[in-house]
Amino acid sequence: MNQTGAASRIAERFAALKREGRGALITYLQAYDPDPACSLAILRGLPGAGADLIEIGVPFTDPMADGPSIQRAAQRALKAGATLAGVLAMVRDFRAQDAATPVILMGYYNPILSYGIDRFCCDAAASGVDGLIVVDVPPEEADEIEPQARAASLDLIRLVAPTTDEARLPRVLAATTGFVYYVSITGITGTRSATSAQLAEAVPRIRRHTDLPLAIGFGIRTPQQAAEAARLADGAVVGTALVDTLAASLDEAGRARPDTVRQVLDQVRSLAEAVRAAGKQAA
Repeated sequence: MNQTGAASRIAERFAALKREGRGALITYLQAYDPDPACSLAILRGLPGAGADLIEIGVPFTDPMADGPSIQRAAQRALKAGATLAGVLAMVRDFRAQDAATPVILMGYYNPILSYGIDRFCCDAAASGVDGLIVVDVPPEEADEIEPQARAASLDLIRLVAPTTDEARLPRVLAATTGFVYYVSITGITGTRSATSAQLAEAVPRIRRHTDLPLAIGFGIRTPQQAAEAARLADGAVVGTALVDTLAASLDEAGRARPDTVRQVLDQVRSLAEAVRAAGKQAA
């Protein structure tokens, strides 16, 4: 629930998918990669290709949780002129055509601090952002942004890792809204994948501490992996695999080719088909 007592777009989407008997496909793109127009075209095409929720990466010079692929995407985006204000403008452009798909900003604290925390939370909500993942703000420092996010009706989504022990887990989850993001590996994005057995063991452990939807990310690259994660939990997050497809489609100068948008959206369609098929089998 948000401040007005209404369910957030994120809660509504997970509830609708639960009624359908399937998990969510959550796709990630880095804003402004490789340029504002191409990035916005991909963003606008994601819901139609099957993305249920969308994470938008806010480009940052030192993305410590991200692997080489997303680091390079951030560098391309910054070179293309990305700013936090520009990312919010991109969300506003998206909202002009789509009022239903939840949008989560994923990034780091420094750009928010520079923008101004109160101003950022107000502007993000006004732009149509539904939730925030601030990678480098741990629960112990949540009061840096949590009150402002709550006042703006923004869900604050927490990362839980395999190394989050039983004592710490309730503390991490206590301040979480929207959904829980399970980082399925120890390490940075896009480097390796968790095994089925590891995921099957981790999901019930987290569920004992929260009723929120649980999404699995980091290391999910293939339709099969996405389907399994969405079946075991409530959603699968795919990021690096899509960023890699985009990067491979660029020309020698790092510019988008005519089929860059299509290649990324075709990959999303194949992921979405697998997630939907897995849901039907499990239902």
